[in-house]
Amino acid sequence: MMNRQKRRQAKRQQGKQQSQSQAQAHQPLAMLQKVQEELESLTVEGSAGGGVVKVVITGKQTVESVEIAPEAIEDLEMLQDLITAAVNDGLTKSQELASEKIGALTGGMNIPGLT
Repeated sequence: MMNRQKRRQAKRQQGKQQSQSQAQAHQPLAMLQKVQEELESLTVEGSAGGGVVKVVITGKQTVESVEIAPEAIEDLEMLQDLITAAVNDGLTKSQELASEKIGALTGGMNIPGLT
């Protein structure tokens, strides 16, 4: 009789420990999801030609807007180069922002697929 009670008690204790472990495992996932949602709302600005071309890019690497000064329209080839440079500048800044936010969550560990 006593052994049966001890086994039941041990099973209950084991069940509690598993529940606690599962809850702890879900915390980092919830924090990661929060950071990813935050990145969707954050933006960075890339520019080229001293601000002649500006792009706004979200933390999820989506171009939100492009602004071109009227004087840049005169030279099409130069304009294309400026747009490319501004987008690349914005993407670099956006990737740095994502790495910073996720790095704070992961303690600086580089986990493939997160940034």
